[in-house]
Amino acid sequence: MQVNSNQAYEAKTQEIARQLLASTRERRSLWAQVRDQMRWDDKLLDWAMSNPGLRVQLFRFIDCLPALRSNAEIARHMQQYLGEESVELPSALKSILNFTDPNSAPAQLAAATISKAVEALAFKYIAGETVPQVIKTIDRLRREKMAFTIDLLGEAVITEAEAKAYLQGYLDLMEQLAQEAQRWSKVPEIDEADGEPLPKVQVSVKLTAFYSQFDPIDPQGSQEKVCDRIRILLRRAKELGVAVHFDMEQYVYKDLTFAILKELLLEEEFRTRTDIGITIQAYLRDSERDLKDVIEWAKKRGNPVTVRLVKGAYWDQETIKSLQRHWQQPVYNEKAATDANFERLTQLLLENHEYLYAAIGSHNVRSQALACAIAETLNIPRRRFEMQVLYGMGDRLAQALIKRGHRVRVYAPYGKLLPGMAYLIRRLLENTANSSFLKQSLEERPVEELIAPPVVRDGETRRRGDRETFPGAPDTDYANAELREAAKQALVKVRNSLGKTYLPLINGEYVQTETAIDSVNPSNPSEIVGKIGLISVEQAERAIEAAKAAFPAWKKTPVKVRAGILRKAAQIMEQRRHELSAWICLEVGKVLQQADAEVSEAIDFCRYYAKEMERLDGGHNFDVAGETNRYRYQPRGVAVVISPWNFPIAIATGMTVAALVAGNCTLLKPAETSSVIAAKIAEILVEAGIPKGVFQFVPGKGSQVGAYMVKHPDIHLIAFTGSREVGCRIYADASILQPGQKHLKRVIAEMGGKNAIIVDESADLDQAVAGVVQSAFGYSGQKCSACSRVIVLDSVYDAFVERFVEATRSLNIGAADLPSTQVGPVIDATARDRIRDYIAKGKQEAEVVLEMDSPENGYFVGPTIFTHVSPTAIIAQEEIFGPVVALIRVKDFNEALKVANGTDYALTGGLYSRTPDHIKRAGEEFEVGNLYINRTITGAIVARQPFGGFKLSGVGSKAGGPDYLLQFLEPRHITENIQRQGFAPIEGAE
Repeated sequence: MQVNSNQAYEAKTQEIARQLLASTRERRSLWAQVRDQMRWDDKLLDWAMSNPGLRVQLFRFIDCLPALRSNAEIARHMQQYLGEESVELPSALKSILNFTDPNSAPAQLAAATISKAVEALAFKYIAGETVPQVIKTIDRLRREKMAFTIDLLGEAVITEAEAKAYLQGYLDLMEQLAQEAQRWSKVPEIDEADGEPLPKVQVSVKLTAFYSQFDPIDPQGSQEKVCDRIRILLRRAKELGVAVHFDMEQYVYKDLTFAILKELLLEEEFRTRTDIGITIQAYLRDSERDLKDVIEWAKKRGNPVTVRLVKGAYWDQETIKSLQRHWQQPVYNEKAATDANFERLTQLLLENHEYLYAAIGSHNVRSQALACAIAETLNIPRRRFEMQVLYGMGDRLAQALIKRGHRVRVYAPYGKLLPGMAYLIRRLLENTANSSFLKQSLEERPVEELIAPPVVRDGETRRRGDRETFPGAPDTDYANAELREAAKQALVKVRNSLGKTYLPLINGEYVQTETAIDSVNPSNPSEIVGKIGLISVEQAERAIEAAKAAFPAWKKTPVKVRAGILRKAAQIMEQRRHELSAWICLEVGKVLQQADAEVSEAIDFCRYYAKEMERLDGGHNFDVAGETNRYRYQPRGVAVVISPWNFPIAIATGMTVAALVAGNCTLLKPAETSSVIAAKIAEILVEAGIPKGVFQFVPGKGSQVGAYMVKHPDIHLIAFTGSREVGCRIYADASILQPGQKHLKRVIAEMGGKNAIIVDESADLDQAVAGVVQSAFGYSGQKCSACSRVIVLDSVYDAFVERFVEATRSLNIGAADLPSTQVGPVIDATARDRIRDYIAKGKQEAEVVLEMDSPENGYFVGPTIFTHVSPTAIIAQEEIFGPVVALIRVKDFNEALKVANGTDYALTGGLYSRTPDHIKRAGEEFEVGNLYINRTITGAIVARQPFGGFKLSGVGSKAGGPDYLLQFLEPRHITENIQRQGFAPIEGAE
């Protein structure tokens, strides 16, 4: 056990903590007296504190409540969320839910009661929905001798229009508050310090809200856009005498936020300003390093800024995100560790008060007591130190601190309840968590326990482990400057290697060809990525013969050896990750983040299929007395893998190594436009130790060489990913028994989709709009899982369309290797022209609401959105494979499901909804192989989301799943009678 305490301050901290705690508990007995007569909002909070199961469902219901448009909808959702058998309801809540018809009078009363209670609960933590309401709140705070900082709540900024509105919203807010401040009488405790005036008005802003495409992978572009708007804000704030504080958000934005603010605040115009603040979150493991860096920066700057020290508001989100992405966890596991770190940072900050002003934000009496102890011991000037609490939390603590003579500032959000609900949920989670100081204090824990130094368990220093049985390869975190630089250098290195010739690999040798083609960069077709030698039919025949000859030995090669080659290949890919991502970026026009994720998928395929084949190699034993029954697997023979260009390393690797580890000799024929990347796969497999003839790289014309291999009698298996047209032809050709052929060929074919996302009336539109944009326009809509239809219920259709169009309009279109690009090129001129033809057809069927311009140099098509599309329109039925989206309006969820299922495909689909019944029905009735609820529909992860569809989306088991390898194997069963003259070994006999 590790105890964090500083003996120099501990005694005084204990003394002050006792005084503060006693002061906060003066009215506690009164609260206890009225507990039985609590209002409904108090009851909801009390139930959430005492019942974990109810807490989860109650907060989920509160989250969706503002989206519901009638009392009947509210009543229906109340029953669905709170009426689950697993949730133990208090008697008062059980009685109010005792109705059968959501349109009935009891249901209407229940809905109205709960709605009013949640609204009242929200206004405990939100200072008002309008500026006049906020001014009223401020007047009360100032009467109680408390300063304030105002945070404007709003929808997530996902469009440039919203980013501009965010800036204007703050300009208007500052103007109104500054005017109002002129009538405020002076409050010496908060309006001056050390004989100098303090700004009466302070606002808190979020950096990411100034630019809708704020992204760490594009630090320069993000900084330019953000700083242009921040300068406007800071200049106007100075004119009005308003202080500005910059909040800290999710961890992914932290380093870029610091970098931008440090550079901006060193500019001559802003360098002398001391009315600006930044935030540090103590739950982050690297926060101490960050604070030390800020101190050194402040010394260089020569003028202090304020550092608001908080514990952090996104713990659950940061933990989940890091586990999902297999990244190191940025936050401490235990609250005690955060509290201990907060104390270290408090001391570090206050002991450097000549360089930085401190704002200590906490509702923990001990945390504030320590700050008081340090400030009073060091006699820190009042201007350099203040306490902060959140509006609606820690009111009694604030009053106690004021009595002690310290300046207290209240962080007060204001805005509409709908966008403010996410803030409310965070506050409720904080208030009702078992580790919350407020909850523990309400539970009347002993004083000694509440004010004791935080005790950190020894295991806290380790990151929380990922509980998945298969730990996937972590994607590159481009928020890390070192990794960004490595990726940048890899692009330079690959660019210096362009234009080389890549030859087929047949029977362990690279062979010359009579025909070659150029593979070009679709962002810039004049740039030749590589020259590809294409095999002839005669060379294809030699490759098949070599595979056939190598098969007997490969079949007998122990699975452990075959799996070892796959693991070695994965290791090489990991080492060459940035280089491989660069090749993908340049050869097929995929932006770097998505290219990197594809490399992770290829690595995962190697490791997962190695593990799966070792599992299958054990077979099954069904023995009985006197008889053994053994079920085993053997390879099929020679496999042809025909891979697509849109996932040139992931899908090509996955199909190839699945065939290989199962014991089949394998020929890889990649798409012509991605053959350089396939050549890199060949290099890696050779380096990993694949025997000659077992794997062969055979680029060639699909219509000639591909067709020849599919029909060849010595081919046992064809694994294909590509178009429906080609897939159906392969399926038909493979079914024909050729002369001398003694087996039926196995075809594994994935053939695309016409994927839909349903957005219902309860959806979180922030989440839905951002998710649809990413699903539809990631890789320019060229993923087989991409969204091309959005089916929106009538009641939210107009609101969704408006934001979706603006969010799409805000995307940056350009070359795939530019860090600012979100939408790159399509693969080639043929694809570009085909997509344009579909757009022309769409204009005859529906209304274009957005058709974005695109660069002339390269194979670009701007994102295009059609509205009022008929479910039977061509653009709603045929796979376009480009950045084209059809928006379809439906009257209700029944119609939404009918439209979603009304195509020939069944690959991926999505639903944005907070209605439990809709989520349940989608799981049962939405005809897709992969259904994604309240998230994007692209980016399936090996072993977590096995991928594949049915109907005309394909045939075969799901890639990256537990039954995928079975397709590459033949099962055999061997029964042996082990009796001899009536005698047989009996298991367990002595």
